Amino acid sequence: GLDGYAIYIFDYGAPVGLRLAFAHPERITTIISQNGNAYEEGLSQGWNPIQKYWKDPTPANRAALKDFLTPDATKSQYLHGVADETLVAPEAYALDSALLARPGNDEIQLDLFLDYASNVALYPKFQSYFRTHRPPLLAVWGKNDPFFLPQGAEAFRRDNPEAEVHLFDTGHFALETHASEIAGVILNFLRHRLGVKF
Repeated sequence: GLDGYAIYIFDYGAPVGLRLAFAHPERITTIISQNGNAYEEGLSQGWNPIQKYWKDPTPANRAALKDFLTPDATKSQYLHGVADETLVAPEAYALDSALLARPGNDEIQLDLFLDYASNVALYPKFQSYFRTHRPPLLAVWGKNDPFFLPQGAEAFRRDNPEAEVHLFDTGHFALETHASEIAGVILNFLRHRLGVKF
């Protein structure tokens, strides 16, 4: 096993990384969160249909979420809030759509929507971990994300005052349009906060 490692968390992967972090805080050297939310104020109104399903997991509420799995919805997740859509490679959302369209995958995704409530239930534990252990934390965030709001990025500083937050004028998939800028911020952070040499 690894004695120490940095984690880069994003979207659905964020709670997985944060579960690892609070299970073994001594192993975490730094956290880089790219639209990886850990605060209820970071959840936009786009979550309302999913939260309705959490509270009342009826077949009707489940079926209503299938709209999130259409090719148009996937494309919208990539392009929402992006000033120059030509920066987003069409194969990114085309490939995601193809993978989502695999037989039976829609039911898996709907199960994941329901299970995501277990991550939100852990937000207080994640926040306690930030307060207690104060890991070096960098948030690089597409501020026009339709699902995870900038307030989620800013909230890291409430529990970890030395957290560094950078908001970029783009959407959820910030690396699609701002990879070089975000990479530069990450390298700077690792150099100055951890003394990493490249």
